[in-house]
Amino acid sequence: MSIRRADSLGGRAAIVGIGATEFSKDSGRSELKLAVEAVRAALDDAGLTPADVDGLVTFTMDTSPEITVAQAAGIGELSFFSRIHYGGGAACATVQQAALAVASGIADVVVCYRAFNERSGRRFGSGVQRREPTAEGAALGWNLPYGLLTPASWVAMAARRYLHAYGLGPEVFGHVAVLDRRHAARNPAAYFHGKPITLADHAASRWIVDPLRLLDCCQETDGGQALVVTGVERARDLPRPPAVVVAAAQGAGRSQEQMTSYYRDGLTGLPETAVVARQLWRSSGLSPADIDVGILYDHFTPFVLMQLEEFGFCGPGEGGAFVAADALPLNTHGGQLGEAYLHGMNGIAEAVRQIRGTSVNQVAGAARTLVTAGTGVPTSGLVLGADG
Repeated sequence: MSIRRADSLGGRAAIVGIGATEFSKDSGRSELKLAVEAVRAALDDAGLTPADVDGLVTFTMDTSPEITVAQAAGIGELSFFSRIHYGGGAACATVQQAALAVASGIADVVVCYRAFNERSGRRFGSGVQRREPTAEGAALGWNLPYGLLTPASWVAMAARRYLHAYGLGPEVFGHVAVLDRRHAARNPAAYFHGKPITLADHAASRWIVDPLRLLDCCQETDGGQALVVTGVERARDLPRPPAVVVAAAQGAGRSQEQMTSYYRDGLTGLPETAVVARQLWRSSGLSPADIDVGILYDHFTPFVLMQLEEFGFCGPGEGGAFVAADALPLNTHGGQLGEAYLHGMNGIAEAVRQIRGTSVNQVAGAARTLVTAGTGVPTSGLVLGADG
C-alpha cells in the first residue's frame, strides 16, 4: 500500500500554466464565468490552447461542471474528468489527480480549476444552513446543538486545547496573521495589498470564537484560479519553466470527521496532515531541511502551527516560535488571510511562481516548495520542484 511505501509518481508531471481572475468581494459575474476566465488565463500562461486540453479536475463543491466549463472555454473532447471531496482539503489533490492521469497516459493536458463567489454568494463562514441527509450531516449533528455551528467554532475547540496543552496564549496565533499580511502588503494581487498589521492589531481585533479573533480567520473571496498540468517532457518545450510534481499525497486520519474530529486521542495535532507528510517525505526522499518555501493552508491560524509541527519543521507546541523566528519563508503571496481565499488553489499558483522565480516576494534560489491543502478535513499536499 502506498501509505506504507514510496510511490512512483514524482518527476512525471509538471504544472506549466497558472491563471486567475482578480480577487474581490463582489465579482459581479457568475461562477462559471470566473472559472472560464481562470482556465483561459492559465492556458495562455502555458502557451497552450483549449484544443490541447483533454482533462479537467475540480472540487465536488464547485458549481461549474467539467463539461460546462469545457463547452464555455472552447475545449473539445475530454478523456479524463475528476472531482475531489472535502472542501479545501481537495486543493493539492486536484494536481495529484491530474498528474496521475498524465503519468498513466489517460490524458495529455489537464486543467485544475476552482471558482466561486464565496463572499457575494454562498459564504462558507456562515456555517451549516441547509443540508441534505447524509452521514456527514449526521456527524455534525452531534455538535450543532451545542453551538458549534461554524468553521471558526469547530477550529476553536482544537485551538483552545492546543493552548492549554502547551501553556501558550492566543498571541502565538498572531505571528501567522502578521507574517501573511506582511507578504500580502507587497503583493498587488492581494486584497490586503498595502495593509500590513502588527501583533497589537491582531490582539485588538474582535473575538470570533474564543480563542480565535477576526485576524485569525481567512477571508471570504470571489474569484477563480486554474492550473495546467502536463508531462515533464512536453513541459520542457513550453514557454515557462515547469514546476515539477516531485511528490503528491492525500491523507485521512483515524476517526476522521469533517472539522469535528473530537473523539480522537488528542486535539493538539492534525493526524490527516501527518499522513500526507509521511507520504510526501517518503516518496520525495526529502526532509523539512530541503524545503525552500512553505505554502501552508491558512484558513485559521492555529492549524498553520499544527501543520508545521506535523511536517517536522519544529516540535509540538513550537509552531508559534518557529513562525516568529522566520525560520522558513511561508505564504509569500499573503496566504488566504492576506491574498485571497480560493480554497488553497492560489497557494499552489504561488508555489509555481517561486519555482519560476517570479513571485513578488521571491525567495532567492527557491527550488523546492511544500504546499498543503485544507486541514481538519481529509487533506492533500504537494512538493513542487525546479526541473533538473
